[in-house]
Amino acid sequence: MRGSGRHRGAARFLARCALLALTAAVVVLFLALGRAGPVVLLTGLAGFVLTAVGLWWLVAGRGPLRLLGVLLAVGAPVGVLIHYVEKGVWGNALIALALYGLALICARASMRATGKAYVMRGKTRPLPRKPVLIMNPKSGGGKVGRFRLVERAEELGATVHLLDPEGGTDVEALAREAVADGADLLGVAGGDGTQALVAGVAAEHDLPFLVISAGTRNHFAMDLGLDRTDPARCLDALTDGEELRIDLGSVSGRPFVNTVSFGVYADIVQRPEYRDAKAGTALNLLPELLQESGRRLDATAGDKRLTEQQAILVTNNPYATPDPMAAGLRPRLDRGRLGVLALRLEGAVHAADLAIRGSRSQGLNFLTARHVEVTAGTDTIPVAVDGEALTLPTPVVCTVRPRALRVLVPRQRPGTEAPSSPLNWRWVTALALGRAR
Repeated sequence: MRGSGRHRGAARFLARCALLALTAAVVVLFLALGRAGPVVLLTGLAGFVLTAVGLWWLVAGRGPLRLLGVLLAVGAPVGVLIHYVEKGVWGNALIALALYGLALICARASMRATGKAYVMRGKTRPLPRKPVLIMNPKSGGGKVGRFRLVERAEELGATVHLLDPEGGTDVEALAREAVADGADLLGVAGGDGTQALVAGVAAEHDLPFLVISAGTRNHFAMDLGLDRTDPARCLDALTDGEELRIDLGSVSGRPFVNTVSFGVYADIVQRPEYRDAKAGTALNLLPELLQESGRRLDATAGDKRLTEQQAILVTNNPYATPDPMAAGLRPRLDRGRLGVLALRLEGAVHAADLAIRGSRSQGLNFLTARHVEVTAGTDTIPVAVDGEALTLPTPVVCTVRPRALRVLVPRQRPGTEAPSSPLNWRWVTALALGRAR
């Protein structure tokens, strides 16, 4: 850990602002109720539910049903606004909504302000004498060239292999050839899919692995606490680094560092048109995938049985939160557990429940296991492994290899922001009153 958290006084101030804004929103709402009666509250709730139903029909329907979804998603809030104007409480509604939004912002900020930036500390090892780095010049929109990674790596004594921009390079074979030639470190500047393949070779030969954050999203680098704004700083590990021992996932014998996706997302990324038109492809395929005709998945995670799921996400170590919209940060990579996030929506009612209750929705399962097995009633199934589209025979088995990967990281690096917990108004109240621990 590094530091003792941000200023606790600022966190308390933000918590108090959140409570004041929330109280003001309730007061404004009660003034509106006193003027127009409880019907305005019921109208607002009905508008929220109808909007959620409309959005479900928009993504899961086709033809007239999708058009009806658009009309409902747009018309419901407009209808609520017209009703509030007629009742003379539209000003109250807008003010209450703005105050509630301010309360949420301040509450979440107060929880983040009590968090800590932490850096996993490893062991000092002898510096590599023959590092070999594999770089993808197209990754991240050309970060390899933009940050002069090849020149900087060679200045530090590394041998650099550039992948063919048109594809076709066998990354694993290239890494194995480097090992055969005496490499004592393997590294990658590229996407997480490429990172995983070379990391598997490094783990197989018990060699340290260097992550260079030259991809697009760099989820793996983020969870390692690396600098994602300047990938050249990752090269500092070659002269002043420390070694971490982290887990490595395996899906049907193939290594993964982040996630394995089944169901809706995996089906979408299989389509050739996805890379050129992501939004359009997803919109065209979602109705088929989300309705009854879409592929359904069964999974066994430890002793938990999941049936008829539409999407399953398996992660190398669990995410910090089960919130499907906020998931994305793994506070640790050495717990020896897989995270499992499974989603099952049966129509507009479940969609509205997910929109309202979020991570507490009945259609969402969040658990951990050491072994996950996924089947789909077919001989093969589309799978997205660290974002790479594959087709694997069923059953697809995911496991975790505890502390199998040696990762060399710079001793001086930004670290990882401790993930904030789900919003807890009781805790925010205690913080505002100076009673939170």
